[in-house]
Amino acid sequence: MKNKVYLASPFFSEGQKNRIKEVVELLKQNPTIDNDGIFIPEDHQFESEPFGSFKWQDAVFASDMRQVHKADVVVAILDYQNEEGNPEPDSGTIFEIGAAFENNTPVIMVQFETAHKLNLMLSRSYTAFFNGREDIQNLKQYDFNDLQQKYTTMDVF
Repeated sequence: MKNKVYLASPFFSEGQKNRIKEVVELLKQNPTIDNDGIFIPEDHQFESEPFGSFKWQDAVFASDMRQVHKADVVVAILDYQNEEGNPEPDSGTIFEIGAAFENNTPVIMVQFETAHKLNLMLSRSYTAFFNGREDIQNLKQYDFNDLQQKYTTMDVF
């Protein structure tokens, strides 16, 4: 089976966009991923509505939640403002993780920066966690059909 992915991640800076690009490239090398079924929210921003308007907000929110629920798996990039030294994940990404978990959609977490701690709620909601640039390379061969649990030993708070 080829799995459809919702890619939860911030996309507000070049660093964030580069991390998305790297993860997408790795996922596209994975034989258990539908290359045409990777939903990247940045690509669906309803440009027909004024950015930030109520109609725009409503359309983006509805689309993202619909796609989270349609996905076979959510892959969430936790790194947000690494370049500014902020270890906290993006609040929108956290919301999407919660929506996926509540929908019984498996969550695969990805974190480029290994030194960051993980919040307890996030640490109990994932199926697999890829921590650090070297470990993230394993997305190429992770079996998204089997979804073997893969935990991290990092500190939680």
